[in-house]
Amino acid sequence: MRPLCYLAAALVLATAACSDGQGAGSDGEYKKILNVSYDVSRDFYKEYNELFIKEYQKSHPKTDLYVQQSHGGSSKQAMSVINGLPADVVTMNQVSDIDNLAQRGLVKTDWAERFPNRAVPFTSVTVMLVRKGNPKRIKDWNDLVRPDTKAVFANPKTSGNGRYALLSIYGYGLKASGGDKAVAEKFTGGVLKNVPMFENGSRAASTSFTRRNIGDVLVAPENEASVISKKLEPGKFEIVYPSYTAALDSPVAVVETVAEKKDSAQIAQDYLTYLWSKPAQELAAKLYFRPSDKDVLTKHRAAFPETETFRPDETLGTWLEIMKTFFADGALFDRLTAGKQPQ
Repeated sequence: MRPLCYLAAALVLATAACSDGQGAGSDGEYKKILNVSYDVSRDFYKEYNELFIKEYQKSHPKTDLYVQQSHGGSSKQAMSVINGLPADVVTMNQVSDIDNLAQRGLVKTDWAERFPNRAVPFTSVTVMLVRKGNPKRIKDWNDLVRPDTKAVFANPKTSGNGRYALLSIYGYGLKASGGDKAVAEKFTGGVLKNVPMFENGSRAASTSFTRRNIGDVLVAPENEASVISKKLEPGKFEIVYPSYTAALDSPVAVVETVAEKKDSAQIAQDYLTYLWSKPAQELAAKLYFRPSDKDVLTKHRAAFPETETFRPDETLGTWLEIMKTFFADGALFDRLTAGKQPQ
């Protein structure tokens, strides 16, 4: 049996899973699809690709299937697809990134209705990761405005997880002030003053915090923080669940314009559909994503502490409005970080 294959592309960091070739002789069919995804999903899809290929070959024994991955900041990845990266499927962490593709005719406008749960197979929440013992005694977002506390998270201009981080902070300020936007903006600005740098993606932010020892707290998705604290660096970090934080979606879609040209539309559809299967939902839970399957979520409930969350597009406006208000050039994020150069 051949091992998993790894492919490095010139412009993107990609990993690929290939089939073991059983049943695919010289008369077999070779198929390849590309999944363009966000930064911290790479560990999930590395395992998911192998899981899907084994299942797929049960009904397609003569097809040698190869799945290539590309990962980076969610919006940066969406722009790469717009600029020609031939994705068969996109698996992002923000609805607006796929809507952006739909507006350009790359994805069907009703993409969210083509899969269960509005095309969201699993979710996460925004949390804080601190060093063992929590030396700065960080308990909630208001602790991040202290001048002696440095926070690290991804650049909200290029990363969906970076946007969820900023919106969590702003949402907390809005709730704590009774809905006063001016107070919420001031609070958010106070936290941003304590961010020494903005990395392009969540994985880069995680590396800066855990390996380069930059900052006192990492603001990240629960799944990323859990993998770091429980698998990659056990005993070195702890997760702090804020009292009020943003829920993260992980929407998926087939890029029809590409898949149809490559004659891979059905495989792309099958690839995404299998995300709602029991094995895939179990894998999601194993890697600390919150499954959409209620039975699987209940089974793993101990791994996902209860915390009060809000959906940005239900609390702060539509994603289109949020992008214009918070993240467009000259909008709130730019105003609050004037003079601070993102990395």
